[in-house]
Amino acid sequence: MSQHPQERPYDGLRLMHVHAHPDDESSKGAASTARYVDQGAEVHVVTCTGGERGSILNPKMERPDILANITEVRRQEMERARDILGITQHWLGFVDSGWPDGDPKPPLPEGCFGVAPLEESVEALVRIVREVRPHVLTTYDERGGYPHPDHVRCHEVSVAAFEAAGDPERFPDAGEPWQPLKLYYHHSFNRPRMEALHAAMQAHGLESPWEERLKDWKPEPEWDARITTKVECGAYFGVRDQALLAHATQIDPDGHWFAIPRELQLEVWPTEDYELVVSHVASTTPEDDLFAGIDRPGGTL
Repeated sequence: MSQHPQERPYDGLRLMHVHAHPDDESSKGAASTARYVDQGAEVHVVTCTGGERGSILNPKMERPDILANITEVRRQEMERARDILGITQHWLGFVDSGWPDGDPKPPLPEGCFGVAPLEESVEALVRIVREVRPHVLTTYDERGGYPHPDHVRCHEVSVAAFEAAGDPERFPDAGEPWQPLKLYYHHSFNRPRMEALHAAMQAHGLESPWEERLKDWKPEPEWDARITTKVECGAYFGVRDQALLAHATQIDPDGHWFAIPRELQLEVWPTEDYELVVSHVASTTPEDDLFAGIDRPGGTL
């Protein structure tokens, strides 16, 4: 899969994904990450929390020894996924907020990421942005992708850090200013994609893992129309799947993640999808590349 040097079009370019928990880097954008790494880009992940309050979602991992050491286990899972994807990574250093369950929902735990002062979190991320100097930064949309408080907070922190990192008057002790050129939101869990995969499963006489979910998923055409950028990365779905499996506490190998045959995914939807939110370079949408319009050694992509 790796490219010859002359076939590595992204040499010298840097991409940063900001995620809420360990496993998010593997469930959102991992195939496009693997593609960019393979083709020469440096890809860096910032993980805002340690996932300490996450539930164990794989029945095979529901063991007392795992529960007692969940923080260290999730760090080890992240290290394996990091190696599989070929990325570098920083922990932002905040504590998982957990999923607030109940009606009304209880307040978030004291000291967690969701209630940490915004400026504190933004400065921590700005420091990493200025160190890594990414050309492109990705994060979640304003809904968080789904309404987990850490995902919503990740969005808020990422957008604020994108704006602040290049401003010498903001956080002057956090390193030399650096302005990323493009900001994207992840949109791979979109309804048109799930409908297409669901229809393909039915057409092949297979049970679809999306049948019940789609019944309750209200169509929002205006939301789906926000997708601007579809990155072709089907050749790297296998790397994505291996990275997912590294997060054994979160990913059930017999669950919905692997219910749709990879061959069908390649045929029906071989892209990962993003929304271009801010661009400081000229780039016409729709795009097929997160680095579109960015100068690099040897010319412009």
